[in-house]
Amino acid sequence: MTIRVDMRQVALVIASAVDLVGVDDVLHGRRVAVLAAAIAKRLGWSRDRQDLLFDAGLLHDCGVSSTRTHRHLVEELDWEGAQEHCELGSTLLASFGPLAHLAPIVLYHHTHWDRLAALGIESDLRFAANLIFLADRVDVSAAPHYGDDSLLLQVAATRDLIDSHRGVHFAPELVEAFLADSRAEAFWLALTPEFVRQEIAARGGCAEERVIGLGELRQLGLIIARIVDAKSHFTTDHSLGVARLAAFIAQQLGIEGEHRERIEVAALLHDIGKLQIPDELLESRDRLTPQGRALMKKHSFATWQILRRIGGLEEIALWASEHHESLDGGGYPFRFFAAELSLEARIIKVADVYQALAQDRPYRGPMAAADILGVLRGMQEGHAVDSAVVDVVAGHLAECHAAALGSRNS
Repeated sequence: MTIRVDMRQVALVIASAVDLVGVDDVLHGRRVAVLAAAIAKRLGWSRDRQDLLFDAGLLHDCGVSSTRTHRHLVEELDWEGAQEHCELGSTLLASFGPLAHLAPIVLYHHTHWDRLAALGIESDLRFAANLIFLADRVDVSAAPHYGDDSLLLQVAATRDLIDSHRGVHFAPELVEAFLADSRAEAFWLALTPEFVRQEIAARGGCAEERVIGLGELRQLGLIIARIVDAKSHFTTDHSLGVARLAAFIAQQLGIEGEHRERIEVAALLHDIGKLQIPDELLESRDRLTPQGRALMKKHSFATWQILRRIGGLEEIALWASEHHESLDGGGYPFRFFAAELSLEARIIKVADVYQALAQDRPYRGPMAAADILGVLRGMQEGHAVDSAVVDVVAGHLAECHAAALGSRNS
């Protein structure tokens, strides 16, 4: 299996996932992309280099999963520990060939200009990484004012803030270009939600098209799974465990080859929408309130909305987003009945339930295999899960438990 994808769309999907971490601010990565490309244009950099900065801006925070870390990013100019998400993001991108060229920029996008020079990094990379840092901090300063009429009143303070760090945090040449460009009201108004979305839509199909195979698609799934699973220590390796278990169950049901691999990819991606859920809700030791349950129910629909943007992934997007549907129509977000639910989605649902119950959670400890099977049998009687899939679990209980927790090679 191969699919032809626009790498800009792939970058936008990852950026959308990361921006969900902000919960209330879902445009930070896209605004940094627009800012960086605009300043690169002012500097007279080539269109290819402008596009490079645009894509790096989209993905600069791909190492961020926690809303707590996100609060540091949007509330402070600099803080101890900022480099951690840079290193994680760089590692994730380096593992996916089509976007690996962005990894060095992401690695250094919080490194001060004077430190970059001391590290002996080549000029193009130094300026690219530092421009992302500058654009990032500009957006952080201005972000509280995008939603009201105070944005233009904030311009002088933001310009002074960036200028005050000239030569230490930021390259003097970049500061000059920013100050020249940001004199115009249009520079700032272009960052408001309506106009930044228009700019993203205009650039959405401008990147290189690549034909990628299942191996690269799986690597993309792993990147997103690692971002999602790092959101809370309670969900560490959840998506990876669901993918392993779903692939194992599919194999027992006679599904092999590319079909099995597509199920694995969908399972890796199934919780991408959960990045929008605040850490405090995911880690709460209390029963969810009606409001908390309503908020939690948004995540599978968010998964659908994000993944369906990549042409060629429509089927995988649907399987991934159906993991909370039930055969009796009582699931969410689509309220599908049994006749509308694919076998692939049924497999992923059982794998998701099993893996979650096998893991430690803030409100309970990990459950034993026999107890998890009991829960699944109860769900089966309630027409929430597929009996044939549960029968596979029952017939291979030890192997399923090992797959869910990663203690087998698969």
